[in-house]
Amino acid sequence: MILILSSDVGEKPREYQQLLAHLSAMHDIQTRVHVERGSEQDLTEIYLIGNTKLLDIEEMQNLPCVERVVRVSEEYRILGRHKDDLRPAHFEYNGVRFGQDTLNVFAGLCAVDNREHVEIMLRALRDNGQVCTRMGAYKPRTSPYAFQGHGRQCLPYVFELAGKYGIKVMAMEITHESHLDEINEALHLTGEPTGVMLQIGTRNTQNFELLKIVGRQTKMPVLLKRGFGITLDESLNAAEYLASEGNRKVVFCLRGMKTNMADPHRNFVDFAHVPVVKRLTRMPVCVDPSHSVGSRAASPDGIMDMMHVTAQGILAGANMVLVDFHPAPPKALVDGPQAMLLKELPYFLEDVQIAREAYIRRVELRQRQ
Repeated sequence: MILILSSDVGEKPREYQQLLAHLSAMHDIQTRVHVERGSEQDLTEIYLIGNTKLLDIEEMQNLPCVERVVRVSEEYRILGRHKDDLRPAHFEYNGVRFGQDTLNVFAGLCAVDNREHVEIMLRALRDNGQVCTRMGAYKPRTSPYAFQGHGRQCLPYVFELAGKYGIKVMAMEITHESHLDEINEALHLTGEPTGVMLQIGTRNTQNFELLKIVGRQTKMPVLLKRGFGITLDESLNAAEYLASEGNRKVVFCLRGMKTNMADPHRNFVDFAHVPVVKRLTRMPVCVDPSHSVGSRAASPDGIMDMMHVTAQGILAGANMVLVDFHPAPPKALVDGPQAMLLKELPYFLEDVQIAREAYIRRVELRQRQ
């Protein structure tokens, strides 16, 4: 059960303390307070954990400071959609809105290789009106001998260049809790020129201790990728780990399922689950065509498979696209064969817009029925 408190709860300290005292006296019920900081006002929620089935909604509604009560189902308690749940399905970060009704493109380098390529990439994004990107500083690899990323050494110039070219949010994968401190330190030293969306990669989707640590910080949102070879339910519960620790600013990313039945694609494209995730949860949904397809192969119509599956995801209602571009793919240190060319960026963005307009028309058509 979730108690959503009135917006003026901060002006009623006595009533708020009465509420907390009442809840603490309840048998077999634990409480967890979550405050969502907004641009205009804060939203305070209290999660009641335990045997809440016997609690009367009307009685809880009449407690001091309580504006609304939501009885939640067992699964996806915080991020899930529940009956009579009017909580928002969006959040804002560094001036960018992420929601189930928006679309943001994160084109960029799968792995940072050198300053020159970073600057060329970010300049191209600015010139094409983009304010988001992907920049991999830490790269988990299957082989211990493969390039693992430049790590903290590249962070200062990556952040400085992001500020120079007006990049507001960059998705950056982390693989260890120490990376949080390194990112925060580099952002502070460079004057907070950009924002970072922490990415939890598919290999770490069930690294529960990492999920807890990342969830305890609420400064930066999180992009959680679906896990290797696990069910959708298991991956959605991984997102709940983040939310249960305090961070509800989570975007869920579909990046293909690992199976040889996907051949010749790198992974089996799972973008049909876009509407499923949006139905089950309030999370914005991202699609990653680069790691799903894994090549620049094109069909007889001349359109690359990556662009076809991107359009499929957007037509299904995707809210974010995470895609690899590189100024010189043959020189890329990670996943060069699947990176798109900078000259293809305007074409890609226009194709994305065509698919988005088609999705909007589909929604309008349904609303007229």
